[in-house]
Amino acid sequence: MTGRIAVIGGGYGGCAAAVELARRGFAVSLFESSRILGGRARRVASKYGPLDNGQHILAGAYTETLRLMRLVGAEPERLLRRLPLTLIVPGEMAIRAPRLPAPLHLTAALLAAKGLAWHERLAAMRLMLALKLKGFRLDSDESVADLLTRYRQPERLRRLLWEPLSLATLNTPAKEASAQVFAHVLRHTLAGDRAASDLLLPQTDLSALFPEPAAEFLRQHGSEVHLCHPVRKLEALSEGGFRLAGEGWSEVFSAVVLAVAPYHAHALLPDLSETNSCRTVLGGLSYEPITTCNLGYEVSVHLPRPMIGLSGGPGQWLFDRSALVGKSGSIVSAVISGPSSHQDMSREELVAALHRQICAAVGPLPAPRWQQIITEKRATFSCRPNLSRPRMETGLKSLLLCGDYVDSDYPATLETAVRSGIACAEHIAVVLEG
Repeated sequence: MTGRIAVIGGGYGGCAAAVELARRGFAVSLFESSRILGGRARRVASKYGPLDNGQHILAGAYTETLRLMRLVGAEPERLLRRLPLTLIVPGEMAIRAPRLPAPLHLTAALLAAKGLAWHERLAAMRLMLALKLKGFRLDSDESVADLLTRYRQPERLRRLLWEPLSLATLNTPAKEASAQVFAHVLRHTLAGDRAASDLLLPQTDLSALFPEPAAEFLRQHGSEVHLCHPVRKLEALSEGGFRLAGEGWSEVFSAVVLAVAPYHAHALLPDLSETNSCRTVLGGLSYEPITTCNLGYEVSVHLPRPMIGLSGGPGQWLFDRSALVGKSGSIVSAVISGPSSHQDMSREELVAALHRQICAAVGPLPAPRWQQIITEKRATFSCRPNLSRPRMETGLKSLLLCGDYVDSDYPATLETAVRSGIACAEHIAVVLEG
């Protein structure tokens, strides 16, 4: 036994687990199969400069992500643009939260919302109040669509506010998404303190935001970071501990954090009776896609805000990437969460449809001179009512699952992944120090 700990997977969850373990004085070896850290939230190379494999935003409620960013020297104040809660769909709706103490900020935002009729504003406040009185706990889980119907939310309010928020956070269509998980999201963002609902927009690529500073922190604390180092086999040893093996290498560790996507975790878990239950739950998960379309224009494109919503499909959200990362030129990123009609479009049809949406939001523009479309077909698990999610414990002592899919109250977000990594580190510390 070496006394060392292996973390397999260099996404946000794996990096969080490794940083927390290193902070506690453990020797950690982080294994990442790619040459870029970040997992499903990472930088991708392009001839137009660094882009991301998907556009992500953070919220003020992401307290653990912000804490670890500060710990590794990635200053949130420099790397994230903080904006009060702002939801704009040009020509249809604009909601801006003033900097007032909670819950006045949300009340004032709804009362002053532009584009919503009074009965729609009151319906939104009625839903939030009803959920708050129940402690944001439903008597039984149901779909978001059924929840909105039960609380008599007007169709236009559903289309402009609730359904886009649900899809953006759960990445699952409202007719299929868990209302209980959505209620948890609302509790910690819209119904949290004023700062919790702030939007935090990355002003750098997602790998530089946390994973790469985390890797430098690990090296400075005596741990190892292995890029382009896939783990092909994970074996539980009879005398305790685990053997990891790849192409031409093999090492033994006291504990392992398995911080890879659930379908990769299912393949790596040792085929033993102790892991049967875990492997069954992992095998029962289904997945939803996210498509990010980066469009580059010859002329400046000025969105009303760095992030705006869209209606009428296929694009759901637009980001002014050039403004956010301080690049010259005009790059607009359009995000499509979950399955939609865009999957039946050709590349040319999708770009043309998105271009029309952008023009409708900002005015006439020449066609984009380049485009890059990235689709993560299994970006998140499908967050459905009463979903059985795997626990952190696999059935084998000191072998833990880590990721945004591991059982919790929250959907697949960066904060969920980070919290999962922290929980794994705390568990291993108790086991090895106890």
